[in-house]
Amino acid sequence: MNKTVLIIDDDDMLRKTLAHGLRDENFNVLTADSAEYGFDILARMRVDAIVLDRMMTGMDGLEMLKKLRASGDMTPVIMLTAMTGAENTIDGLGSGADDYMPKPFQLRELVLRLNNILKKNASVETARMPTGLVFNEDEFFVKCPNCAPKMIALSGEEKKLLQNLTHPMGNIAPASPMVAKRLRSKLNGVLSELDIITIRGRGYKLININSAGEKPNKDKA
Repeated sequence: MNKTVLIIDDDDMLRKTLAHGLRDENFNVLTADSAEYGFDILARMRVDAIVLDRMMTGMDGLEMLKKLRASGDMTPVIMLTAMTGAENTIDGLGSGADDYMPKPFQLRELVLRLNNILKKNASVETARMPTGLVFNEDEFFVKCPNCAPKMIALSGEEKKLLQNLTHPMGNIAPASPMVAKRLRSKLNGVLSELDIITIRGRGYKLININSAGEKPNKDKA
């Protein structure tokens, strides 16, 4: 399945050029001309990576990145900037960027870096996934020793919440109570050892009730 990349940049020409080039490289591409519109897209759907401009009118890219990470969203981000120097790179990487590219740059280099962080993210997702749960080709599956993996039928909101809860496992993620309740019901039906609890004032957490040290005595989703 082709990976989906969200480009957030207020430079119309650069945004359109990047979108055209990435589509030619078989990426699905979404675009936003501001951080605010980028957040609106991310609230409605999941993407595999974000190409984020640092200097934009309104909320800048660095502020958006910090808000994104604070919300528990660990979608890989490549930050683009015309600002040079080690301190700017440190600011970007320190705020949660997975990679940092100075302008101008070659499209081929961006494609290579995107593929690298996507491969790295896929390996991390597999390593940190709870036992019995598999994420592959943008879907979640249940696996058992003597049967083929079975896909879990999730809505877009449920899938995004489960991704946020498992990237990494133990992550606390916000969601509407109804979405969390539906996801909990579906998980309980196929993996009884997993549960979703409420962390008051912060969101929800996925726990393994059979793991040592877990205390499933918080509020249920």
